[in-house]
Amino acid sequence: MTSAPLTVIHSRDNAFVKDLRRLSQDSTAYRKQGRVWLEGDHLCSAALQRGVQPAIAVFSESFWPIAPAVYAKAAIKVIVVADALFADISGLESPAAMGFLVDTAAPRALQSGVATVVLDRVQDAGNVGSILRSASAFGFRQVAALKGSAALWAPKVLRAGMGAHFALDLVEGLALDDLHALDVPLLVTSSHAGDFLHRAALPWPCAWVLGHEGQGVSPALEAQAALRIRIAQPGGEESLNVAAAAAICLHASGAVR
Repeated sequence: MTSAPLTVIHSRDNAFVKDLRRLSQDSTAYRKQGRVWLEGDHLCSAALQRGVQPAIAVFSESFWPIAPAVYAKAAIKVIVVADALFADISGLESPAAMGFLVDTAAPRALQSGVATVVLDRVQDAGNVGSILRSASAFGFRQVAALKGSAALWAPKVLRAGMGAHFALDLVEGLALDDLHALDVPLLVTSSHAGDFLHRAALPWPCAWVLGHEGQGVSPALEAQAALRIRIAQPGGEESLNVAAAAAICLHASGAVR
């Protein structure tokens, strides 16, 4: 099925299995290992469609004989693990039967003059992944995460992003002063003040700043904003989920390009 080197593992104490388990279950293990674990058909397929070549393809022993050739031939190396081991490694409630190990890119510097999404301590992995999808969909190619935000390549963020990671330039662990390098207007979301989105003259390119789920954007960052923007809510809700607000704002902003 594949010309790539093939290794079969049955031992729970195998070093590779231990590393893979950490990647699957520890949100920041990728920073030490320099790789991320993509589990399941959808995420692996999305990576391949974006031109990503996995370093290692991993299959459960029962799935390997019937694995689609596109997966079996995608990686430089193939590893097959016992079904029980794969279930133990998996971070999913219903473990998949295959996954890819992908090398992470070297840390990037912020690009100036580029449409950007800034995450100010957004902590929920599902929210972060959803925001990455919206950023990719609406033409924002750079995401800048300030310290205190969820780890961008954490397993839960990867699953929520559903492949958007591979269409974006991701920079994390930033301090507030680092944002000066963006050199584009900062647009800050607010639930109670500022111009209504549907009436605002939105600049392009720009950087949308999305704040902490409970506290919102920090006062220090809000003070640097060119515009404060709120979304009209005629139904009377107090506020929107940050990922929902991001989708609305990024769509409106991308439409003015």
